[in-house]
Amino acid sequence: MAQEHTVTAEGLEKLKKELNQLKNVKMPEITERIKVARGFGDFSENAELHAAQEEQASVAERIQELEEQIKTAKVIDTSTLDPDVIHVGSTVRFFYSAYNEERTFHIVGSAEGSGSDKGIKNITNESPIGKALLGHRAGDMVDIHTPKGVFQAKILEVNLH
Repeated sequence: MAQEHTVTAEGLEKLKKELNQLKNVKMPEITERIKVARGFGDFSENAELHAAQEEQASVAERIQELEEQIKTAKVIDTSTLDPDVIHVGSTVRFFYSAYNEERTFHIVGSAEGSGSDKGIKNITNESPIGKALLGHRAGDMVDIHTPKGVFQAKILEVNLH
């Protein structure tokens, strides 16, 4: 059985949108480029054809990856969770001693990946910071184990969307 991937409802929608875009827009564009490039003749020295075929293989691999992630997605039902405890789907504001500053992160599932959404940086539940914060609440001191060492963070605020 394939491993489940925890995602937020918003994250699942983003995965589905990306899959739709790749299948219904990107792949037809690449197919057309391959068709045009084949018209140039000599396949052995046809750089346009080779580039389009490489891109087609890359996009096909991403489609397969997205289909698997969507199929094995476990969507977090935030309505059943304690809003004061940090879960996937929580936005957390904390004081990070390593940088002597406040940071705010939205914790997302590993299939959603890192990035930024509405000005708040997304981190996955499998990242060192994400793992360390899960299960804690405002007021807790947390040790964050990173490749650069162990740092402390004081959780200031937790919001669950």
